[in-house]
Amino acid sequence: MRITEEQRQQTEARIRAAMDRLLRGEIPPGGKCDIKTLAASAGITRNGLYTTYAHLRDEFEARRDQRREAGVIVDPREAQIARLKAEVAALKGRVAERDADLADLTEFRTLAISRLAAQHEEIMRLRVQVARHGNVRVLHPTPDDGQPR
Repeated sequence: MRITEEQRQQTEARIRAAMDRLLRGEIPPGGKCDIKTLAASAGITRNGLYTTYAHLRDEFEARRDQRREAGVIVDPREAQIARLKAEVAALKGRVAERDADLADLTEFRTLAISRLAAQHEEIMRLRVQVARHGNVRVLHPTPDDGQPR
């Protein structure tokens, strides 16, 4: 069954209108900025876009690609994916910074514990040395009650 020239023009007008809506970002729920959604929005089959209206399919793809190259993201899902990828990259950077900070703090803690242990050993050694030489007296400070003496 052949279509008339008038039917063809009406169909092309529907395709172009659907094309303009998609390229403005008016994506129907569950759709994308692609040929399948274009065909469904125009009320024709995908096969029709690939055969009878291939020139309009090519025009749609060219215009969509131009917008993408210009940095205009038509499909909100693509914008969401791009945003989420950037967020993931930022979070990975923060995790890497935190891992580096944690490694530094772990190293510091190990060093501090080691120093405290060495100081404790030195104090114990000095106490033993003092205890061996009985000529050292331990002075006990008087309590400070705030009264001058």
